[in-house]
Amino acid sequence: MPKSFPLQLLLLASGVALALPAHAIDDDRFTLRIGAMNADAQSTLRGRTDIGGDSIGFSEDFDFGGKETVPRLEGQFRFSERNRLLFNYFNYNKDRRLTLDDDLDYDGNVIPAGSFAKSEVDFEVASVVYDFAVTETETFSWGLQLGAEYAKLEAKVVAEAGEETYRERESSDGFAPVIGTRFTWAPADAWRVVAQGQYLNASWGSFGDYRGDLSRANALVEYRFTRNFGIHVGYDWFKLDVDKRGSDGVLGLEQEFKGPIAGITLAF
Repeated sequence: MPKSFPLQLLLLASGVALALPAHAIDDDRFTLRIGAMNADAQSTLRGRTDIGGDSIGFSEDFDFGGKETVPRLEGQFRFSERNRLLFNYFNYNKDRRLTLDDDLDYDGNVIPAGSFAKSEVDFEVASVVYDFAVTETETFSWGLQLGAEYAKLEAKVVAEAGEETYRERESSDGFAPVIGTRFTWAPADAWRVVAQGQYLNASWGSFGDYRGDLSRANALVEYRFTRNFGIHVGYDWFKLDVDKRGSDGVLGLEQEFKGPIAGITLAF
């Protein structure tokens, strides 16, 4: 075998690589990812008030009894080489019911067996952002984002003890500007790796007496079977941290959602 064969093979491989068409990181005008998230929700309820001149506070962790599979939707409209519109939607709805197996004697009052308490939380987030690619190559793109986000948090509590019934509902929603960043990498024609992070402050928008922020980060890996169809898997994370000030003090809620995501990708 000629000693120059490895060199000839290397030159041939280089020639083939150069002859292949350049791969654009985002050839598609419109991309839609439809999927679900196996969400694990953890919450911390906190409060602070003044009684008789003394400041009293509490902090209590709680969960909703397991994970919940919830819908997840995101899309992208690319209207020029560096300019995109991105949107996403996420909704978490779960309830938990606790029932007493035996009578409970509390401070001289008997709460009978069979009494129950049911809680339900509904968290909804939707956003539309303009994304400008600061860096745009055939295999890598980095963009900065500015847009608007809608968030809604609703909580319900129903409790029954004998003939007594207690019901309470708290709901808040509003819009606020959101800022973010995006990284996209295409290591090969069929593969995409996308990571995003977004942040909003409740004081920027129309959330009334609420103060705090909402943070989000996610990453996914996508494989295209064809130019127009593929699948994706990844991980998503949300964190809501807000306080509401009233005449009696401050009530705060820290709500975290996290979990793996999976779905299909449609591109046109």
